[in-house]
Order: sequence, then C-alpha cells, then structure tokens
Amino acid sequence: MSAAVERARALIGVPFRLHGRGREGLDCVGLAALALGREAPGDYGLRSGDVARAEGWLRAAGLRLVAQGRPGDLALARPGPLQLHLMIGTGAGFVHAHAGLGRVVEMPGVSPWPILGWWTLM
Repeated sequence: MSAAVERARALIGVPFRLHGRGREGLDCVGLAALALGREAPGDYGLRSGDVARAEGWLRAAGLRLVAQGRPGDLALARPGPLQLHLMIGTGAGFVHAHAGLGRVVEMPGVSPWPILGWWTLM
C-alpha cells in the first residue's frame, strides 16, 4: 500500500475545517499536504474554481500531471461550477475531507464528481 494512502487513512475522522492544516481540523488541501508530506499553500484557488491556479500550486508542491492515477495520487475534481476538490486515490476509492459530512472520510468506488486530472509526486 502507498505511504500516502496510509497517512490519509490515519486521518479519517478528523473534523472538516476550512483552511485546516492539522489533526484539529482539515480541508482537502490540508489533507492532501499531510498525506503527501508537502506544505499546504494559504492561497490555492480551489474555492474560486480556478483550475490553472490550482494546477500551479500542485506543480509548485512537486507534483506532476499523469494520465492515470495510482494509489496515493491526488485527484483534482470539480464538485460544483465554481469549486475544485482534492482527493487521495486509494485504488478502491478516495480519502477526502468531506465538508457536508464534517470530517475526513473514505469513499469507495468511482468519484461522484468529474476528475479533471491526476497528480503524482515527482
């Protein structure tokens, strides 16, 4: 199993908190940063729906776009018209910070939202 998947699964149940960066609360960017061992940006553009801005942060964090995701890679998804979301692929689903449920969860199966790209560590 991928180390990133193990780290993400260890955070299941942590409360959702917008701009959260630790065990007291996480958003999708905070979860992705902890799972991948990267710094989380303060200004990342996911709530604006700005794909180019989000992709710039992903590149700056040492990730590259790949055609197909593997366990531990990040999926950049579009849950709504002006919103982007990061999820950690597990191979059987995703771990992500779910605002509606108020915590980090593991979701089996395919993404309910369109995946705009898969990102892996360089």
